[in-house]
Parts: sequence; structure tokens; C-alpha cells
Amino acid sequence: MEKREATMSSWSPERNQSPRGLDPHFSRNLFLLLLIVGPSAQGVTPDPEACQVFQSDNGSSINCHPPAKVPQYFPADTIYLAVEFFNLTQLPPDTLQGISNLQELHLSSNGLENLSAKFLLPVPQLKVLDLTRNALTRLPPGLFRGSAALHTLVLKENQLEVLETLWLHGLKALRHLDLSGNHLRALPPGLLANFTDLCILDLGNNQLETLPPDLLRGPLKLERLHLEGNRLRVLEEGLLVPQPNLRYLFLNDNQLTMVAASAFQGLKQLDMLDLSNNSLTSVPKGLWTSLGQPGAARDMKDGFDISGNPWICDQNLDDLYQWLVYNKDKMFFRNNTCCTEPTAMKGQTLLAAAMSHLKPKSGVEMGGNGLAEHCTPLGN
Repeated sequence: MEKREATMSSWSPERNQSPRGLDPHFSRNLFLLLLIVGPSAQGVTPDPEACQVFQSDNGSSINCHPPAKVPQYFPADTIYLAVEFFNLTQLPPDTLQGISNLQELHLSSNGLENLSAKFLLPVPQLKVLDLTRNALTRLPPGLFRGSAALHTLVLKENQLEVLETLWLHGLKALRHLDLSGNHLRALPPGLLANFTDLCILDLGNNQLETLPPDLLRGPLKLERLHLEGNRLRVLEEGLLVPQPNLRYLFLNDNQLTMVAASAFQGLKQLDMLDLSNNSLTSVPKGLWTSLGQPGAARDMKDGFDISGNPWICDQNLDDLYQWLVYNKDKMFFRNNTCCTEPTAMKGQTLLAAAMSHLKPKSGVEMGGNGLAEHCTPLGN
């Protein structure tokens, strides 16, 4: 059988309506006929009010952006649908009726204020749902009761102030959950208890001041955790213990003044740690034991950033000094990570203080390695 080549065309709500009552094979053939006939007409220019369609052996992929008009119906073989940048405050509950093979749905930047609890029932094979930059303040309980295949849920930059565990019931295959850029002040206990396959959790840029102690009990494969841009003051012991395979940890741009000595215990796979732009003046002895050299017996592949903190460079940093010297090649912004006290050390780089503390002749050695002794303000 000759393989059919992919075809690209337009999908217009006026000329391409496909009533749900039509036989799906007839609907598909009719749609293909329109694809073949429409583009072949001489002198016909693309309709600015039509959605773009890419047709392949796997099914139809549809992209709708203004000034196109959103169709009332979509081809029965639609597997990818993007309806973005419209002023859609709500969608009818049956919007997805008739496209049961849909696997990806992108509804970003629409101003959606709510969704029907029945909205996703017609698409049980859905794997990716992107609701970025809408105006959702809540999710209806039961929204995901037929979404056992969904592995990526993006709720970034909505208006969520609270989150209820019940809202996420039904998600059995979730691997990526993005709740960043909302207004969350607290999280309910047991939020992730059933998400054993979760690999990426993004809670960045919310207003979280504390985290429930059991937040990470449930996922067994978490690799990436975003907590940046919140209002966290303390990183408690035990929070990260359930995630020994964590590879990327972002805690930057919080208000951290304290990190528990055992906070990173067991994180021997960590490749990236960002603690920049907090209020850390010191850290407890033993904090770094599991990270990088020599404790983990491996380098952090991507590195670490502890710049933008008001470090007090005295004997209380002995443990950090030793760790920095071992891992200096993995340090981001090392010429911008500065001592603020005592007065005699103010303006010196933290790494210079570390090497001076451990090696009396560090000034010559530092110059030979291109390491600055005095801080350079970021942006210069």
C-alpha cells in the first residue's frame, strides 16, 4: 500500500463543519477531500479566518490562533488541538465531543475562568493538557475522572489561590505538574500522595511561605523540583528525604534564612542546586555532605548557585569553605558571590574567603586560575 504523505491546509468553521452524527470514516474522508480540493484551486489564498491543519497518518493536528474563528466541530481523527490567544472566558461542556482520539490539548492565553466537570470526558486518551495563562481560580471536582492517560498538566499563570486534593483525583499517570505563577499561599496535605510516577513538579513563583511536611511523600521518581520565587523562610529537615533521585532543585528567590543541617541528606544524584537570592548568612555544618565532592564522590553535572545571599564570612562557614574549594569548578557566579560581613571581609568573594581560610597563599593561586578576589556586582 502506498504511504500517504502529510498534507497541510485550513479548517474553517463555515465550510468544514462535521456534525457529530456522521460516521467517523465518512467524516474523515470528507475532510480529506476538502484538504485535497481546497489547496489545489488556482488563485485561492489562505483564509485568515481558518485554523491551520496538518494531516498525517496518525491523525489531524489543528492550530487555531486569531484572527481565525474557532470551529464548532473538529475532524474526528484530531490528535492535537491548539486553541490559543482567544478571549474565551468559558467553553461549552461538549467542546471536545467527537474527537475521542485527542492526545494533546493546548488552551493557553484564553482568559478561561472555569471549566465544566464534564469537559474532558470525551477524550480519555488525552496525554497533555496545557492551560497556561488563563483566569482559573479553581478546578471542578471530577474534571479528571476520565483522564487516566494524562501525563502532563500545565496550570501555569492562572489565578489559583488555593488548591484542593480532590481537584486532581483521577490522574493516575501524571509525570509533569506545573502550578507555577499562581497565587498559592499554602498546599493541602497529601497533595501528591497518589502520583507515584511524577518526575517534574513546578511550584515556582507563588506565595508559599511553608510547605506541608508530607509534600513529597508519594512520588517515587521525582527528578526536578521548582520552588523558586516563593516566600519560604526555612527549608525543613525531612522534606526532601523521600526523593533520593532528585537531580534539579530550585530554591532561588525566596526569603530563606535557614536550611536544616539534614535538608539535603541522601541527595547523591543532585546535578543542579540553586539557592541564589535568599537571605542566608550562614549554613549548618554537614549540610553539604551528600552533594558533589567529596561526599557524593561525583561532581554535580550542572553546578550550583549561592550568589545573592548576605554571607557572613567567619569561622561558622568552615564546612562550606571546604566544600566550595572541592567544588569550585561547578560554582555559578563565583565572582558575584560575596561576603557582607565582617567589615574586614566585606566585598571579598566567598570563594576567596574560603581559599584564604584553607590556603594562606591563595591569592597567587586564585590569580592563576582566573578567580577574582573581590566581588564584581552582577550586571557589570
